[in-house]
Amino acid sequence: MKQIHIDSEEQLNEVAEALLSSLGGRTVVALRGEMGAGKTTLIRAVAEALGASDQVTSPTFALVNQYESGNGERIFHFDFYRIEDEREAFDLGYEEYFYSGDLCFVEWPEKIEGLLPEELMEVRITVDGITERTFEIA
Repeated sequence: MKQIHIDSEEQLNEVAEALLSSLGGRTVVALRGEMGAGKTTLIRAVAEALGASDQVTSPTFALVNQYESGNGERIFHFDFYRIEDEREAFDLGYEEYFYSGDLCFVEWPEKIEGLLPEELMEVRITVDGITERTFEIA
């Protein structure tokens, strides 16, 4: 497990690079942290590191957003905060995304815990202060 502490958002590129270098073939990344911890902000930094020019925003109401990396690969961004039941993820067709080989970032994975693939990266974000965060990448 890697642990990275940052003092400001400007240091997120370091976390993004560490996340990407730790994937080891995994394509689903579960992001855990309280509301406002910076899950979407981290996904934005990773998308930028991959050369995406799309505007990265939280898909809270749409449940999933799609971005394109600089080399044309798809990046999917899920936000399951508002779902009430795992069946809603089935209705969305989550399996097609999670097992596509495309990079998938999942906010609020605890809402679909039983549906997550075994081979996944876990990123835990802890709020240490107004701009300080600790990232645990496993």
